[in-house]
Amino acid sequence: MERLGTGIGWRPEIAGDVERMPGIDWVEVVAENVCPGHVPESLLRLRERGVTVVPHGVALGLGGAERPDAGRLEALAERATALRSPLVTEHIAFVRAGGPLSASPRLEAGHLLPVPRTRDALDVLCENVRIAQDALPVPLAVENIAALFSWPGEEMSEGQFLYDLADRTGVRLLIDVANLHTNHVNRGEDPAKALAELPLEAIAYVHVAGGVERGGVWHDSHAHPVPRPVLDILTDLASRVSPPGVLLERDENFPEPGELERELTAIREAVEKGATARSTAQAKSSGAGSGSGSVWESGSGEPARQRVALAQAAVLSSLVAGTPVPEGFDRVRMAVQARALAAKRADVVAKVAPELPVMLGERYREVFLAHAQKRPMTGGYRQDALDFVEQLLLSFGRRERQDEQVPLRELREWWLERSGPVPRSRRPAVRLARATRRVLLRR
Repeated sequence: MERLGTGIGWRPEIAGDVERMPGIDWVEVVAENVCPGHVPESLLRLRERGVTVVPHGVALGLGGAERPDAGRLEALAERATALRSPLVTEHIAFVRAGGPLSASPRLEAGHLLPVPRTRDALDVLCENVRIAQDALPVPLAVENIAALFSWPGEEMSEGQFLYDLADRTGVRLLIDVANLHTNHVNRGEDPAKALAELPLEAIAYVHVAGGVERGGVWHDSHAHPVPRPVLDILTDLASRVSPPGVLLERDENFPEPGELERELTAIREAVEKGATARSTAQAKSSGAGSGSGSVWESGSGEPARQRVALAQAAVLSSLVAGTPVPEGFDRVRMAVQARALAAKRADVVAKVAPELPVMLGERYREVFLAHAQKRPMTGGYRQDALDFVEQLLLSFGRRERQDEQVPLRELREWWLERSGPVPRSRRPAVRLARATRRVLLRR
């Protein structure tokens, strides 16, 4: 596997800082935020300097019951080619559910949700990974995710699940040590046990990130400093194998460049500490999996997909559509997850449509969360923004519900401008015709 070195997640908000930052060997960019024909100038300059750029997908949903969407795979492949990347990465997660397999409405989570560690889910994931591998021009690596809740009746530990996945498909692994810490706090899982069970030779690179604990639940926020327990897990991993690459993730609440550089220094020191331990304890260097993988194959095919589809649809519906929580799940944790998904929707819609928080002011979040409780997301975030405004217009536009704090005229213009197949014409004659038509329709 190519040696990547030390990297940082490239984000538009810190693009200039990343370019000036010393010791950056590579960067990772959210694949869905890059257009192949319009790669940001900052990324082009980094690439010209020899800095490797890796696209990191978030919307493929390899752990979902349905086979990967061909269009999404093609888009991921285009980004890998445009960025001349040595590999692409995605997540072991499901991000949508419903549809023909479960005979239920399609729903979008808007975030990464954990797959059950069962034989059925592993079968589906393995086939989906093989489909993705065949469609991509470079190797694929998949990431373990953080979770707020556990599935009842799981048949494998996280390490065993990842071992079997890599063994059956040959896929590389992106190990997120911050997610191992999250699952330790939220699910009582031992990070050292997970590392001991992994096929360490399959590791492509490592993620490191910060989070925050609220009410006994660890939130993988990517908006806080990297805590010591995460660095300790990184040292443990480095004591077992030399990671090809290590990357700092930060998505929000960006600090001054000096603080990011200090975090990168702490990450390098944690890796060096692990390397020293590895060199003085050669017995640990052979810990590339403990033989826990079962090399288990199944021919269950479509029945497995249908069982996974029904389970995932029930879980996602309870989280975003208010249906009952399935039996065996922790209701408190599911409520935390539901609130987190709604908050994520509000935050991302505010970024996708920044005019809305400006128009609604302090009421934006309150009004959006009320909308999210009643209207699950069925498309992407841009469609979610359109649906939100449409519902506002329908609700507050009624005479009995008029609210002077909701700028209906501005919202209506915003929605009309963006809901059609092409932008509305600004020519005076066309605008006059539209206004005349509205007057006539009111009569």
